[in-house]
Amino acid sequence: MINSMTGFARGEIDSPLGPLLWEIRSVNHRYLETQFKLPEGFRALEAEARQVIARSLRRGKLDASLTLRTSGREQLQTRLNLPRAREIIAHAATVASRITGPAPIDPVDILRWPGVIEEQETTADSAFPLALSSLETTVAALAASRAREGARIHELLEGRCADILVHVSAVRARLPLVLQAIREKLAERVRNLAASIDPERLEQELVLIAQKLDVSEELDRLEGHVAEFRATMKKPDEAAGRRLDFLLQEFNREANTLASKSADAETTRHAVDLKVLIEQMREQVQNVE
Repeated sequence: MINSMTGFARGEIDSPLGPLLWEIRSVNHRYLETQFKLPEGFRALEAEARQVIARSLRRGKLDASLTLRTSGREQLQTRLNLPRAREIIAHAATVASRITGPAPIDPVDILRWPGVIEEQETTADSAFPLALSSLETTVAALAASRAREGARIHELLEGRCADILVHVSAVRARLPLVLQAIREKLAERVRNLAASIDPERLEQELVLIAQKLDVSEELDRLEGHVAEFRATMKKPDEAAGRRLDFLLQEFNREANTLASKSADAETTRHAVDLKVLIEQMREQVQNVE
């Protein structure tokens, strides 16, 4: 099934540095092109992030931004320096032994002593696995969004294919009537001439005119293109956008030939309607992955 190249997804995950928020926007593009906006310390993540995206998406221009929500304190972790605490306690006990009626040692006072509690800053590297995991989830959500949009495009294109076949059938059914009208018109002109015309020569002229105006091959090719177009849309796990765009070029070529060979207003109207439908399909296919 076809996928759209338009979509949006966001995902959030908690990390030692604070909540990490991914936001990814996707629009149509000839190739897969991703632009990252990463916070300081996460730039080394870009290469792996590109691989994560490339595993799920084939085409589209993506804007992927990672936001780290932190107040600054969340980047600090504390650690008890136990040897230093024991040293302070031992010194406090020595001093207390030399004082009459010393007050008990308050553990909080020990913790307040410089060097007992050490603050360690957490680096961004520690959050890389979580950031990549969240990115995979967000890309999956984006792919699902593009698939849903692709299903809607598929439905629209399927309807246009059906409309094209209706016009093809109408033109095919009208071909004998068009040729008969040309025969009668030519016979009327011959009757209005003073000179006599060889009936065999007249039939030869009618055959030549019929060959020039015959659009059976164009109609057959249009039906074949529609069948191939539908089959391409149904192929699983394939970036079908380029192939569909090529097929529409063939659609347009046949419609132009049909219009140039048209010998009556009704056939011309069908040819114009076909070109309108093909243009509508082309606009939709520009957004197909």
